[in-house]
Amino acid sequence: MDFRVLSFADPLFSTLEHLMDASDETTDKSSAAVNAPSRRYVRDAKAMAATPADVKEYPKSYVFVVDMPGVKSGEIQVQVEGENVLVVSGERKREEEEGVKYVRMERRVGRFMRKFTLPENANLEAISAECRDGVLTVTVEKLPPPEPKKPKMIEVKVA
Repeated sequence: MDFRVLSFADPLFSTLEHLMDASDETTDKSSAAVNAPSRRYVRDAKAMAATPADVKEYPKSYVFVVDMPGVKSGEIQVQVEGENVLVVSGERKREEEEGVKYVRMERRVGRFMRKFTLPENANLEAISAECRDGVLTVTVEKLPPPEPKKPKMIEVKVA
């Protein structure tokens, strides 16, 4: 088989990745190389690279738009990590059908994830997410601009 024509979406690669993930979960963590990235880190980096998104800024909000065809709403997680990192993640699963042989598999399955660092004026208490027609839209409201500081009058005492 000529490996130059295989893509990362090829069933061979997804099977190898699945086997690597299974062995990663059962491997003793102390046996990992000190500076080598873990398979989970590589898998997450690949998931992030394969999840395109649009980010729009409006006068009163930021909107993140991610295409997720075929993903059920229960398979999508939207959360804020740390102080200001918006994380969209989940998993797209392929339905197993008995007696079916795939002739070609091009649609991506597996984990997906994107991380976005939110600006300082993002209101973390006003975040909404909606998935419609295979498109996830996450809206993050902006905080109102701070009131301009008024000069403080200091009384001058005469001695």
